[in-house]
Amino acid sequence: MQSSPFHIKSLDTYQTWRTKKLAAYPLALERMLIPIQDPENPTDAELTRLQATCQQHNFALYRFLQGDLRSKRHVHRLGQKVGLSRLDSNLCADEDSLTSLQVTSHAGQHDYIPYTNKPLSWHTDGYYNLPKAQIYGMVLHCAQPALEGGESWLMDHEIAYILLRDANPDYIHALMHPNAFTIPANVLNEEIIRPEQSGPVFSVTAAGHLHMRYSARQRNVIWRDDPMTREAAEFLLNLWQQDSPYKIRYTLQAGEGLLCNNVLHNRTAFKDSDDPTQTRLLYRGRYFDRVEEPKETLCSV
Repeated sequence: MQSSPFHIKSLDTYQTWRTKKLAAYPLALERMLIPIQDPENPTDAELTRLQATCQQHNFALYRFLQGDLRSKRHVHRLGQKVGLSRLDSNLCADEDSLTSLQVTSHAGQHDYIPYTNKPLSWHTDGYYNLPKAQIYGMVLHCAQPALEGGESWLMDHEIAYILLRDANPDYIHALMHPNAFTIPANVLNEEIIRPEQSGPVFSVTAAGHLHMRYSARQRNVIWRDDPMTREAAEFLLNLWQQDSPYKIRYTLQAGEGLLCNNVLHNRTAFKDSDDPTQTRLLYRGRYFDRVEEPKETLCSV
């Protein structure tokens, strides 16, 4: 197997990969948004574009051009077509294992930020999952946008790795420590729903892909009590406050979605319509798979 650029001692491999990775920026948003003519039957060319874009940038945006834009079946079908099949049926997921993200006061969701109109800080999904249940892929589909706001900000986690490693390679050592990042137990009505979970921020899969588990929230994260770890965590917090050519901003519209290898993302606050049939609704799928690499090779996007 070819040496992974994410192994800290693979210096030549890393430098070659880094140069190629950064050469693609700034990204042209219109080339990241891939139209799907018929969501019931995506073409091979459409699927190849989605997969190739994810292979290069770890995310792609798509737009369904016809059909029922609120159909969960189309979301399931698209995921399966690009290799996302093993869904994480998490605590708040619907019966079909997709999660309907909307403002709600249901028991068990009342204090979870995704179910409010408040801003969501930078994170990757499932950062509190067990090591054997890490989230490698995600689909976020917009059935109905908010009246105002609800903009998504995205950053390829491989870019965050580069910025950290360029600043200080010891940050990478610290963030790969098996206890770098701990999420306290989730307790609801004095019942432990999920136990405390520790693990690295960055890890490398058996296939050589980079995985990141992270949350910028402060009150539900315990960082390893180590100077270099604290510096790395602070570096990331400062990164979110800065303008950067590596951050992509986009507000999903009805029928549009994000397909990704669990990249870093956040969401701005939003205002909903007074019409209860027109309130913001997104479907989120979390997968134990990455988006498959394309069978055909396309030119760089």
